[in-house]
Amino acid sequence: AVLGEAGMSLANLVRLNVHTTDVDRLFQDYGVLASRLSAAGVAPSTTMLGVARLAIPDLMVELEGTAVA
Repeated sequence: AVLGEAGMSLANLVRLNVHTTDVDRLFQDYGVLASRLSAAGVAPSTTMLGVARLAIPDLMVELEGTAVA
């Protein structure tokens, strides 16, 4: 949705940072994200970091992407 508002799509994604409070749990569902990226024909540089908590305590995952036009 954010990329769409900027007139872009996942094809414009060049970097993806993933912060999670539970790396093991995230890996159980990571295939969903990987398949969406693959379907868009992109393989952005990705970093996954386990953190103690996020700014909003109820959240488990935060995605930070860099896209170029």
